[in-house]
Amino acid sequence: MKIVIAGGTGFLGRPLAGSLAADGHDVVVLTRGHDAARAVRLRSVPWAPDGAVGAWGSEVDGAGAVINLAGESIAAKRWTAAQKQRIADSRMRATRSLATAIRAARTPPPVLVSGSAVGYYGPLSAQPATEETAPGTDFLARVCVQWEDEAMAAAGDRTRVVRIRTGLVLERDGGALPQMLPPFRFGAGGPVGSGRQYWPWIHRDDWIALVRWAIQTPVVSGPLNVTAPHPVTSADFARALGRAMHRPAFMPAPAFALRLMLGEMADALLLSGQNAVPAKALREGFQFRYSDLDEALAAIFARPRG
Repeated sequence: MKIVIAGGTGFLGRPLAGSLAADGHDVVVLTRGHDAARAVRLRSVPWAPDGAVGAWGSEVDGAGAVINLAGESIAAKRWTAAQKQRIADSRMRATRSLATAIRAARTPPPVLVSGSAVGYYGPLSAQPATEETAPGTDFLARVCVQWEDEAMAAAGDRTRVVRIRTGLVLERDGGALPQMLPPFRFGAGGPVGSGRQYWPWIHRDDWIALVRWAIQTPVVSGPLNVTAPHPVTSADFARALGRAMHRPAFMPAPAFALRLMLGEMADALLLSGQNAVPAKALREGFQFRYSDLDEALAAIFARPRG
């Protein structure tokens, strides 16, 4: 099957593309950078995700699936007004481009799997957030709502749309986990802020498996929480990470210090959270490899650094 991936050169897209290619799929990566494309070692096609459709649109026509992971990194830079606009625009324009290409295709793909995030729900307390939970109102929630709306423009009689609301994806070669490790190495790790906020995590292997399952399972459409079944609080996460690294985990990172360093981003990404659970995946029979955080971290730290 031909699978087109936008954003296929990053922390999530690269291993997903490799997994699909290893199983014999014809994987096409839409990319803006030649260096990133060479790193993937798959067929790449240049694109300009500006809301319109270019020559790359021919790759979408007749594809078996399209996966949209494109967008500016949420945590790459401090959230100035200009950076927040880049975060929003990069997602809307890329998704609009793909949806337009799908609508224009003579043979549209049967499925679009489009990125989103558990930030859709906004800051929540301990109550579980399923796919039926209403959206929040903060910056990330508004971005996710608009992002998903753009993706739904591709939905039709011949194309189902799955909006994957991703949590904290864990692996040693990228994402948030490597940034958490230095304090623990020096014996200064611990919970973030109050420690009571929930962090919905998922091992990257399960993230890849869930995306592939969404492609292969025709009854799955609409929002899909891509998180492990058992979210944990920041304090529990710190203790589990300390156990995995054989380091203490009692030194808290004060909220005021994080706000000084990171500004608005600290509240959105670290000091608040969601008890997001994968209700739809569990209901439809998906089997997680890593449901327990200790097991997930143990597997990650047992591997040699790549």
